[in-house]
Parts: sequence; C-alpha cells; structure tokens
Amino acid sequence: MMLHRLAPALLIALVSLAPLRAANAPATPESKLAALGLTLPVTNPPIANYVPAVRTGNLVFLSGHIPRDTGGKVIAGKVGRDANEKDANAAARTTALALLATLKKEIGELSKVKRIVKVGGFVNAVDDFKAQPQVMNGCSDLLVAVFGDRGKHARAALGMASLPLGAVVEIEMIVEIE
Repeated sequence: MMLHRLAPALLIALVSLAPLRAANAPATPESKLAALGLTLPVTNPPIANYVPAVRTGNLVFLSGHIPRDTGGKVIAGKVGRDANEKDANAAARTTALALLATLKKEIGELSKVKRIVKVGGFVNAVDDFKAQPQVMNGCSDLLVAVFGDRGKHARAALGMASLPLGAVVEIEMIVEIE
C-alpha cells in the first residue's frame, strides 16, 4: 500500500531527472559539428580507379580528398601565388569535413571512431612557401574539436609542385574504429 503512494512521486522524480541525464550525455561527433555550425558535405565519387575508403580490421584508410566549395567546385590555386595561408587553412578545414563525410558513409556513425591515427597533408604551394604545418592546422584543429583527445594524430605536412585538379590541398587519413 505504501508503494502505491510512492509510485507517483517516484515517477515525477524520474521524469524530472531525464533532462539532467540528457544534458550530461556525452556529445557525439555529429553534435559537436552541429554546435560548430558545420555540416558534412555530400560525398563525391572517385575521379579515377580507386575507392574513397578501405577498411581492414579496425583501421579505415581514407584516400586523398581535395576541397570543394558548397557548389562542388574544386578550391584550386597555389599557396603563395593564388591563395594565402589563411585561405589554404580554410581549404584544409573544408577537406577535413569531406574526409569525415566519407568516413561516416563507411562506418555509419562517427562515434565509432576510436582514434584519428594519421593525417597526410599535401599543400600546393610556391617553391619558397614554408608554412605547410599552419595550413594543415585547419584540418588538425577541426579533428581535435570534433573528437577531443581521440582526434590528436600523427601528421605529415608536405609542399607540392601541383595537385589533382589544381587543388590547394589534398589530405588523406588513417582512422582506428571500434
């Protein structure tokens, strides 16, 4: 009989805790992207004889991705001549979003990411440009913002004489998944 009287009070207490539990729930990578005002782009089919992602065991190898604007046009140019460091950094961030879109398509949910293992960055730049790491920070900073410590990775940032379709950057990535 006493339990019958407590049941409504217990129900009210549990219902009032529900928002608290939801507020304390861990943020997903997708919700972190949304909080940053970012959305994943539509994935593009390969332009040659390769696949965008290969999964082997608990690793996903993502092919090189290039930046595209919202209309799908390649963000092209040579850093130090056609684009400055800030523009190239933004292009690297855009490319990171494309990589995440391909990754999500491959694994379903970005919360399955255990660790971003390695990022390989290629910067289309004039011969005397030396700020490739600063350009690649556009990608790296986004990965850490989305995944926290799981987004910290090994990285290469290399200068190139040219890239496919004249792209400002090309980035590849290796990801460990659960």
